Amino acid sequence: RCLLKMVKENIVAPEEILRFCCNGLQSSTSPPRAQEPGERGEAPEAMASPSPPRNPTEVQMSQLVLPCHTNHRGELSTGQLLKWIDTAACLSAERHAGCPCVTASMDDIYFEHTISVGQVVNIKAKVNRAFNSSMEVGIQVSYEDLCSGKHCSICKAYATFVAQSPSGSKVKLKPLTPQTEEEKIEHSIAAERRRMRLVHKDTLKDLLTRSPRQTELETRDGSAAVPAEKTRVESVELVLPPHANHQGNTFGGQIMAWMENVATIAASRLCHAHPTLRAIEMFHFRGPSQVGDRLVLKAIVNNAFKNSMEVGVCAEAYGQEMSISRRHINSAFMTFVVLDQEGQPRTLPMVAPEPGEGERRYREASARKKIRLDRKYVVSCKQTEVPLSVPWDQSNKVYLSYNNVSALKTLVAKANWALAREKEKVRMYTLEEDKFLSFRIEISVRIAADRAFSLLSDLRRRHEWDSHYASAELVQQVDDDDMIYHVVSQTLSCENKPQDFVILASRRKPCSKGDPYVVAFRSVTLPTHPASASFTRGETLCSGFCIWPESEETSKVAYYNQATPGYLNYVTTNVAGLSSNFCATFEACEKFLLKNKEDLIVRL
Repeated sequence: RCLLKMVKENIVAPEEILRFCCNGLQSSTSPPRAQEPGERGEAPEAMASPSPPRNPTEVQMSQLVLPCHTNHRGELSTGQLLKWIDTAACLSAERHAGCPCVTASMDDIYFEHTISVGQVVNIKAKVNRAFNSSMEVGIQVSYEDLCSGKHCSICKAYATFVAQSPSGSKVKLKPLTPQTEEEKIEHSIAAERRRMRLVHKDTLKDLLTRSPRQTELETRDGSAAVPAEKTRVESVELVLPPHANHQGNTFGGQIMAWMENVATIAASRLCHAHPTLRAIEMFHFRGPSQVGDRLVLKAIVNNAFKNSMEVGVCAEAYGQEMSISRRHINSAFMTFVVLDQEGQPRTLPMVAPEPGEGERRYREASARKKIRLDRKYVVSCKQTEVPLSVPWDQSNKVYLSYNNVSALKTLVAKANWALAREKEKVRMYTLEEDKFLSFRIEISVRIAADRAFSLLSDLRRRHEWDSHYASAELVQQVDDDDMIYHVVSQTLSCENKPQDFVILASRRKPCSKGDPYVVAFRSVTLPTHPASASFTRGETLCSGFCIWPESEETSKVAYYNQATPGYLNYVTTNVAGLSSNFCATFEACEKFLLKNKEDLIVRL
């Protein structure tokens, strides 16, 4: 009736009524348009900016915290949270694999807040990258207060899952194609996290080798050392069907929950209070257990620092026959604190380790604390929170290398690069973000990617094509992939002395097809090369090369630089002048690559 009234009053034309019946009401000022297949009269605005497709591996879980999930303080048990995390991550992994998956490892987990009864735990898990038969799943955990509407982050975790066939053999996984900028960043950095996991044990062994062999007990006034033996806990659990997954194997999350339980008891025996779990060290599952197995869980306080303690936990499995040797399932190291009424960590009593094995665990706990602090400081911080120059030493070399490469890969994956200039084959892009101005210069060169990678990763030859470089000295060959250089630049007209840099160069070959060769640079500090009065000490936060093979004899070479205030002196005039100097430098780089490619062919 309203429409007929509008027609009579000449507000709406009759043809508009027909259009409304066929396609939905449209603006009378807009010409009719053809409907796309499958369209159902959506508004033009909605069609112009469709929402990005949801990751097919993404799993979301929301759990209301009930009294049965909590401890004596009415807070969510960390063991229960670990079970939910493992379940959500496993479902995500199986969505991608299309077959059963088992938990292989879990990276460090830092718990930022506790969760109370009545609040909601929101867990989001999705596959970041699939390798050959394993995949990395990223998990984000937050809580929601239904009364206040407050949301707060709890932790972020990375788990590795392995796909298995019904016969138990590994399954080759299909590759995962990231869609959004965030997914591309996580996909790229997943290869670096995988590399860091593989060398984790070697890092600990190396630190222990260089540390003193004798165990030096910490002394604290007014407190007596507690024998570590008094904190020892041993408990057995029978694996029942509710504890197992659809394959009949014990849930990894259930094992972690049992381990957290005995670890809490051991920590309580030291401090005679109720401790709070703050962190779980990176750990690996060594093998499966099945329904009917008996799981023996052992825990002991390895070391107590001023405000925290490390508890070591071990899980072993055996069947009905006691004569069969126990199978080592998992070992983990958990960090606890005891909070006072103001929520501040209390001072803890000292631990007196047992001779032999106890002293070994005591020393290893101190080494793990050093590594954990380095890893949290370098790896877990946001890019803007990490100082430009981080002190380099043997204990943090793996994590500085990770930070170096992951920072460059994050910059590469950014989506808002704007073309600033294109001159012949050289293209220059800029990216303005927060307090950083970043540059990307790229060119296609007739040289194999591996040869370009070899030439550009050696900073000692950079002065041959980059006029800003005066010299570069190799200070330390860390390993096959990481080197530290002392670089001296040319003197600028606005300065009376040259700049110098201490730079960590990290190289990476492609992890899989489609990945680039990577050469990343960042500043570090070395006690052997302090700042000198002869130079102005400069710093670089993130720069480097990415080289993509375009064919067997052609590569796309891209240079990235996240400009810091000290570096902007070099580039300000170039940006104003449409970067002619940058283009000339990169053209010189192309000539350098072609010249040395021909020299290499002649030598061969």
